[in-house]
Amino acid sequence: MECVLGVVGRDFAVVAADTSAVQSILVHKTDEDKVMVLDSHKLMGASGEPGDRVQFTEFIQKNLHLYQFRNTMPLSTAAAANFTRGELATALRKNPYMVNIILGGYDKDVGASLYYIDYIATLHKIDKGAFGYGSYFCLSLMDKLYHPDMSLEEAIDLVDKCIKEIRLRLVVAPQNFVIKVVDKDGAREYARRELVGDNAAPAEAAAPTTIPA
Repeated sequence: MECVLGVVGRDFAVVAADTSAVQSILVHKTDEDKVMVLDSHKLMGASGEPGDRVQFTEFIQKNLHLYQFRNTMPLSTAAAANFTRGELATALRKNPYMVNIILGGYDKDVGASLYYIDYIATLHKIDKGAFGYGSYFCLSLMDKLYHPDMSLEEAIDLVDKCIKEIRLRLVVAPQNFVIKVVDKDGAREYARRELVGDNAAPAEAAAPTTIPA
């Protein structure tokens, strides 16, 4: 029941994802960060098979760092998206990665941008997008409420509406989400939306009921 979503605003991009690590009917943890900071001005939200997701996102992150070390300049967001798409396309013919990606970034000469990359290496530049079961509700909300000149507060409000709808409508809905933002000041975590957590205090035990003789 994973969900990753992204929105581009006036001069920023927002990427959000659930934080559940799930296998079959078991929830292993509720604080898994699925939005990776690739470098100072890029974010990658990913969903899919846990092993593929972790391995592939780390592979992309380290290769972007390697490029910057070798060339003393980072890849642009568009170049990073095309590099990611190329690696997925190469793997598709060998050992495919089951990973779907929302890639957001900020470039001085271009501004904020957002890219949709799925597991079969489809690449599109988008203004808004989502992956996972939550996308059934997020995309319709985005179609209704999104506009290109959104402020950061408006974009976060739209993300919160998507999260609320996911929690309300999905039978087995992830409860916790992480929201990250990238703009001219860099990529950073903006907020977490949590209902439950691994460190939540246990409920008090009910007093034993005395059964009369």
